Amino acid sequence: MHHDTLYSIGELAQRTGLTVKTIRFYSDRGIVAPTDRSPAGYRLYNMDAAARLDLVRTLRELGLDLPTIRKVLDRELSFPEVAAAHAEALAVQISTLRLRRAVLTAVAKRGSTPEETDLMHKLAQLSEDERRRLIGDFLDAAFGGLDAAPAFAGVMRSMTPELPDNPEAEQIQAWVELAEMSKDPDFRAIVRRTAEDQAAEQARSDTTGPRRDIAATVREQAGPALTAGIDPASPQADPIVAALTDHYAHLLGLPADIGLRRRLATRLESVNDPRRERYLQLLAVVNGWPAPESLAPVFEWSVRALRFRTRQ
Repeated sequence: MHHDTLYSIGELAQRTGLTVKTIRFYSDRGIVAPTDRSPAGYRLYNMDAAARLDLVRTLRELGLDLPTIRKVLDRELSFPEVAAAHAEALAVQISTLRLRRAVLTAVAKRGSTPEETDLMHKLAQLSEDERRRLIGDFLDAAFGGLDAAPAFAGVMRSMTPELPDNPEAEQIQAWVELAEMSKDPDFRAIVRRTAEDQAAEQARSDTTGPRRDIAATVREQAGPALTAGIDPASPQADPIVAALTDHYAHLLGLPADIGLRRRLATRLESVNDPRRERYLQLLAVVNGWPAPESLAPVFEWSVRALRFRTRQ
């Protein structure tokens, strides 16, 4: 093809792979104007027009609208500026699609009702400020009035979800479920009761310095017994129950009697609520943390061992 050769609209269509109708549309809009006309009045185009058409097709495939394309071709806008703006718009669209996919996937897995689906969709679309307010309200209900102690301030930070700017579908699904849990009055009451029990224990404790968390003590004492397959009702479990009871008695400044064992068993049952563990699992997904170790087996073993030794 020579640079000064002129082509009919049909020939240009064959060269570019566009339809005659599309080329005529671009021509009528002034995006790719004809170079000349034949004596019969038919449009003719040169190589510059063909190159312009190739660029228009590329920009359209990238998703740019025709007014923007025209400004780029007429040098009213630089293409790098347009590309940057378009990339930003695509990022928003991708984020929106991720949210929709996550909600629909969760609906499919859970068999949600239309009302539940509507709530999930709204929770997924909350802004960062709205998410912070929702979680802040939950943490205030759970720890309000207790958060002055350094230990509780740390617990509140450790229970705060931080959804990243570009979350994966699994993180969005986890956030939606976590947000639903944080609005549940029953779950709030469970977390509040656990926090109040811990605060009461700290208030009664006569120990100085850092206080060892009861969950850490249970994991340390009962974990090896569980791994070794020791029956909670067997005599082999007696030293472990004694160690747990002595630790709790020292923590509260009370005698290590049968009443204290009952109290410890009740405390561990409260801590072992499956909804609490589920919250921590979801929190790890949202924040991109390693999956937390499940303490349910050691709690259950310890409760069985304590209850067995408090029967009358």
